[in-house]
Amino acid sequence: MKAVVFREFAQPPVVETVDDPTPTPQGVVLRVEATGVCRSDWHGWMGHDPDVQLPHVPGHELAGTIEAVGSQVSRWQGGERVTLPFVCGCGHCPECAAGQQQVCDFQFQPGFTGWGSFAEYVAIDYADGNLVAVPDEISSVTAASLGCRFATAFRAVVDQGKVTGGNWVAVHGCGGVGLSAVMIASALGANVIAVDINRDKLNFAASIGAAITLDATTCEDVPEEIQRLTHGGAHVSLDALGSPITCFNSVACLRKRGKHIQVGLMLADHKHPAVPMDRVIGWELELLGSHGMQAHRYPAMLAMIKAGQLHPEKLIGKTISLADAPAALANMGSFQDLGVTVVDRFG
Repeated sequence: MKAVVFREFAQPPVVETVDDPTPTPQGVVLRVEATGVCRSDWHGWMGHDPDVQLPHVPGHELAGTIEAVGSQVSRWQGGERVTLPFVCGCGHCPECAAGQQQVCDFQFQPGFTGWGSFAEYVAIDYADGNLVAVPDEISSVTAASLGCRFATAFRAVVDQGKVTGGNWVAVHGCGGVGLSAVMIASALGANVIAVDINRDKLNFAASIGAAITLDATTCEDVPEEIQRLTHGGAHVSLDALGSPITCFNSVACLRKRGKHIQVGLMLADHKHPAVPMDRVIGWELELLGSHGMQAHRYPAMLAMIKAGQLHPEKLIGKTISLADAPAALANMGSFQDLGVTVVDRFG
């Protein structure tokens, strides 16, 4: 099969011909129909994730058709269109037993702990607990875009933030996950403030539901301005980028007893950012993470999509071929793309 491979960190990946995967007894092999290009893939390529072993095939946002089924798989027969979370649970550990597969003790992450979906085929383990059927109404390109950024934003806003109508929600960073959070929070009736340094991204955020946009390059003090606009601060704030500045601003813009959700990855030199802990204590703030979403929570998200409450297809910026994927991966460090880039041509 053809696949994007890198053999050294931060060196140009190339499209190569490699061996086709085979399923484990509990796993399946998917024919990849679409796979998103995500900044998390960029972190893996840069060497920021200790799980990535060389040589490596990236890719963790995917949708495809089941081509081969392991001998111990009971829920799938082959031929089904499916997607999956980027964090897959083992199905046996205490976290999985509690329904918290997103923090599984033995989690499998395609594109990180194993070869991923920048390829014609990908092997997925623990298939019975991790695969999600894709409804006929949802295209493979849209389904692929759900796997990391949209699903992570859904869990952050709905399950972790518990956002309700009338809440003020601040979203710091309007990349794929930030725009997803803007759309989801707005659909729940929240008043969303989108913050970024790119005017095109802010305009896009406004078009999908942001009530207010803030350009951080022209705003002297982002937390103070959000406090002013909301008459006391945001009820929920998300760092959707993952930087020391956006993390600090997200915490500092909250009202008393507000919630900060860390969605953007904080890796390498950013993994121990400064936090206004005096404010956290004095105002009884909550600091929460959002690390993917369990497969069993997908029906709630898919129901809102099918009902027309959410439109993830609007977040698709462009589709590209597998041959274009190496350049797209390398460019993820520049934050320039508007919307989600998806590979949907593998020939």
